[in-house]
Amino acid sequence: MNTIKITDDFDLNKITYSGQCFRPQEIGDGYYRFVTGRNVLHIRLLTDSESSETGVSGSPTASDDTLGAPISQQYEISCELEDWNSVWVPYFDLETSYSDIRASIPASDKYIHTASKIGQGIRILNQDPFEMLLSFIISQRKSIPAIRSSVEKLSLKWGEPLVISRMWPSQLHAFPTPDALKDVTAEDLADCGLGYRVPYILDAIRRVNDGSLDLEAIRTLTDEELFEELKTVHGVGDKVANCISLFAYHRTGRAPVDTWIAKVIDEEYGGVNPFPDYGQYAGIMQQYVFYAASQKKL
Repeated sequence: MNTIKITDDFDLNKITYSGQCFRPQEIGDGYYRFVTGRNVLHIRLLTDSESSETGVSGSPTASDDTLGAPISQQYEISCELEDWNSVWVPYFDLETSYSDIRASIPASDKYIHTASKIGQGIRILNQDPFEMLLSFIISQRKSIPAIRSSVEKLSLKWGEPLVISRMWPSQLHAFPTPDALKDVTAEDLADCGLGYRVPYILDAIRRVNDGSLDLEAIRTLTDEELFEELKTVHGVGDKVANCISLFAYHRTGRAPVDTWIAKVIDEEYGGVNPFPDYGQYAGIMQQYVFYAASQKKL
């Protein structure tokens, strides 16, 4: 185990339940588990007593009437520091100051101002495009627990087994690669609880495997071009394309509109979408609002 310090907004619980990721889990004793590719991280916030020797606070990020800088926090991590820096710093977008982004919210936008305090600690993760493509196709008309269940079933059936420390003995597999899924049938996928989404998933797998959708090449597209290209997959509409753009390609100017966000737009903003006013931070504001609304904290 190693110890690292994070000095910006960072809340493991809020990230895990933010609705942008479906594999992280709270596993007890303060630990959270994250998986990306074949990399597994167990991480927990150290308590005040555990971190007192270094003089770094282990308390949760402060939240008051201002949108000021967060308190430095110290974490225990299961990976080597080299892997933390090369894999997990980019994954958690730790080179971006989310406290500065929050500070840019005008006080006149009272709803998003409040939502950002409630959601303080959420970060936009850099996740695998193929995993996000399938996960957000699956997400349509499904609750988050049901999405998690289907994603885990896919991983257990077709993903490669991952080596886990003896401290956390459990059955864990990577999310399956496109090649691992190239021969799956509709019946196979139906067994994962995918229902009417089966043909959408099959089309996505086929398109990626035959090269007609190159998930790496489309990184070079503009936001709008990327959005339109993703919508060429059967079953991918505006919301899903924006989710993939935001959570797989880090296009933080995209703000997906689901039922929670649509309700906020209607009830708090008179039907006028406020997110485009935030430009490149629109998707970050959307996450604050989604978390606050879906957790029924605002």
